[in-house]
Amino acid sequence: MGYSSGKVAVDCIFFRGDVPCKPHKEKGAKCKCEFYIKRGKRILIIKLGAMGDVLRSTPITERLRKLYPGCEVTWISNYPDLARKAADIVMGFNERTVVTLMADEFDILYNFDKDKEACALASLVKAKMKKGFVLQDGKCAPADKDAEHKFVTGLFDDESKKNTKTYQEEMFEIAGLDYEGEKYAMESEEFNGNIPQGKLIGLNTGGAERWTARLWPESQWQQLALLLKKKGYIPLLLGGEAEDQKNKRIAATTGAVYLGYFSFSQFAGLVKKCEAVVTCVTLGFHVAVGMERKIILLNNIFNKHEFDLYGKGVIIEPPKACACFYKSECVYGRSCMNDITAETVAAAVEKLGA
Repeated sequence: MGYSSGKVAVDCIFFRGDVPCKPHKEKGAKCKCEFYIKRGKRILIIKLGAMGDVLRSTPITERLRKLYPGCEVTWISNYPDLARKAADIVMGFNERTVVTLMADEFDILYNFDKDKEACALASLVKAKMKKGFVLQDGKCAPADKDAEHKFVTGLFDDESKKNTKTYQEEMFEIAGLDYEGEKYAMESEEFNGNIPQGKLIGLNTGGAERWTARLWPESQWQQLALLLKKKGYIPLLLGGEAEDQKNKRIAATTGAVYLGYFSFSQFAGLVKKCEAVVTCVTLGFHVAVGMERKIILLNNIFNKHEFDLYGKGVIIEPPKACACFYKSECVYGRSCMNDITAETVAAAVEKLGA
């Protein structure tokens, strides 16, 4: 039987248990006070990674808060900082978190990951209702029929190629809901660097090292930067530490602006300064979506239907269909991304009205 007392409002959304609540620290309030709001359903979301997938999973919380006013959303992730705007409580995935969750109980649990450890956690944690994926015979399995579509497309390439649903549509379907264009819940900092005045076009030159087949060649980025400059734009090179040397080379040969690499929140703030962003399928793409920028997405190995640009962009693919569906390296030794020309991309930037 849980603790209850007339002295402490344990069902208030501000109640923390081990430390004073925010109204008490800021206003000196004590239970039950004018700030009391009864907590609704307790919801657990398991979405561990990757970073971009965590970001594009955040739209679900907007709907959950409409469905369950006053709900308390806890989010477990390998990248907890990315879910801070979406959830009330964010926790990294570690032993301490697992121990804590196993002693807890939730009204609804959503597991959007098919990794074994995520499925195992979903199976272990107590919840009145479970949606998404659980562990069955040591392997991932749908918790119910709502997750069957996403389960099957992850097993068979032909089914995945036929899919016409965006990632967000699939995620909402797993939750038993219809997707209505809910946006990313994402934070950024005001970029405090020296940014040139003019129409900035972000050139996000990177991509995960694992997926070399999806990278656009450095020579094409160089050519694009030169073309954009001729058209009156200011090409701004974007990327992380892995792209630092590449971006320095491109800046040196083209005169494109490169300000360096930054923390995630500063990077997001820099992306927000751009009129449009040219990018492959990588974290920078999701940041551009979250910052509601115009986007030119270069894609070859993924199903283009999974990407929701929220009406603010265009997807450019090689002239011929890619033979390397979800493969990290090109089976022919020469990526078809080479066949996407800088002229095509520059024209797309102009057409978007950037």
